[in-house]
Amino acid sequence: MRLIFAGSPSAAVPSLRALLDGPHEVVAVVTREDAPVGRKRVLSETPVAELAAQAGVPVIKANRLATVQDELLALDADLGVVVAYGGLIREPILGAPRHGWINLHFSLLPRWRGAAPVQHAVIAGDAETGAAVFQLVPELDAGPVFAMERVTVGRVQTAGHLLESLSASGAQLLAGVIDAIGAGIAVALPQEGEVTLAPKLTLEDGRLDWTEPAARIDARRRGVSPEPGATTTLDGERFKVLDAVIAHGAPRLAPGEVAQRGRAVLVGTADDPLELLVVQPAGKRAMPAGDWWRGRPAGEPTVLV
Repeated sequence: MRLIFAGSPSAAVPSLRALLDGPHEVVAVVTREDAPVGRKRVLSETPVAELAAQAGVPVIKANRLATVQDELLALDADLGVVVAYGGLIREPILGAPRHGWINLHFSLLPRWRGAAPVQHAVIAGDAETGAAVFQLVPELDAGPVFAMERVTVGRVQTAGHLLESLSASGAQLLAGVIDAIGAGIAVALPQEGEVTLAPKLTLEDGRLDWTEPAARIDARRRGVSPEPGATTTLDGERFKVLDAVIAHGAPRLAPGEVAQRGRAVLVGTADDPLELLVVQPAGKRAMPAGDWWRGRPAGEPTVLV
């Protein structure tokens, strides 16, 4: 079949690579426009654009597909494939390919429809999540599902690590569905279950509340890692918690109170303390929590809020 692939971040790269290695023809790749990246704000292509250029596939850069509508309609595609493109697909583009568009979504639909399904699954403390390949319809992530895989969410797994794993296994799930569509044997079933939403995360979603239980705080920290990152406030400035573990059985501290017990730097929660491993104070580089603690003024209380 003639395929259009729409995707942007690194999570979409394994899927594009699988399609380039498969029996179908990727006639064009649609991705977001170049954007500033990193602390130096260097204008950069998306990871998907880089792979497509290396493979010699025509690249269409657009933040809104309506701006390249005529170009897409002229491709005479059999199927459109979306993996984390970052924009909506509406008519007449939605119905242009002979088999419409399918989407690889990193959740167990209808749970966590939206832009940040993996992050919300980890924040919510879900024991399992997964990936689903479904038919795009006008409603958000609501189409019938062709295939789904389930995975266990590790107790120390961050959203970044989980998404990396799902992007690899999901690429194979997606390739199998495309082959089935091409062979005329694909079957999609309506979604069943409670609908939950996973909107894009904001900086506020990364704020830690030390009055909550340690498990809930740690789930939020892992769910917002690497982006937008887990933060709290120290001496009126933002303080990043880059890595931590629950200190099961350690002496309790008041919520937000920081103290050293042995070699461990602990912060109090509603129950077990959290052991800080890697932190980043405002205006400084990331550092081991022990190094940060040794630089604090002796005898002064340290409280995270």
